[in-house]
Amino acid sequence: MKNWNSLPDFMRTPEVKPYWQSLYKKRFQLAVKRFIDFILAFFILLVMLLPMAIIAVFIKTDSRGPVFFRQERVTTYGKHFYIHKFRTMVNNADKLGAAVTSENDKRITKIGAFLRRTRLDEIPQVIDVICGNMSFVGTRPEALKYVKDYKPEYFATLLLPAGITSKASIAYKDEALLLASGGDIENQYINTVLPEKMKINLASLNDFSVLDDFSVMLKTVFAVLKRNNE
Repeated sequence: MKNWNSLPDFMRTPEVKPYWQSLYKKRFQLAVKRFIDFILAFFILLVMLLPMAIIAVFIKTDSRGPVFFRQERVTTYGKHFYIHKFRTMVNNADKLGAAVTSENDKRITKIGAFLRRTRLDEIPQVIDVICGNMSFVGTRPEALKYVKDYKPEYFATLLLPAGITSKASIAYKDEALLLASGGDIENQYINTVLPEKMKINLASLNDFSVLDDFSVMLKTVFAVLKRNNE
């Protein structure tokens, strides 16, 4: 973890400092977190190579376009990277609507609906974990357009790598359904959903521990299984 004076200027603010101080005291645990992330991600990638190849065939058969969805996102210290996800929407969907997705979004493909429901579309993100751009647990990486409108305190979430899952992700596992009930999806996300998720994300920074990460991963598995059985 960087020293305070080494942080980007936009992060060295009074709103961010308390979170940095809390995490800086846990530097050893953060190093352990990175080690576990790398080993676990590498193992999952090896085990899932064949299933990923099968999913890729279904995606290509179901609709025209690439297998992977690549979009610029923001992670640690404001670094930009292109996330790896299986494509679950029609090609160039980001140019046809909002950056967030509702439950009844017509851009979602047939195989995409299944991948989203089972969270299998997230598997390729282990590549981002191996590269150090993401972690298994952490604030979900936002699109650049939303990060530009962050309140000063929100930038504290960029002290750690973006995550595949989080407490906020579990609490808002039905986010797409929630957004589908509103009118202006983007406005509802920015003014209602994002602030509530950020409250959870910021609290998670202060409560960070490796054991808590394991707890979040287990709860994510149970949340996905429960949803699929409903």
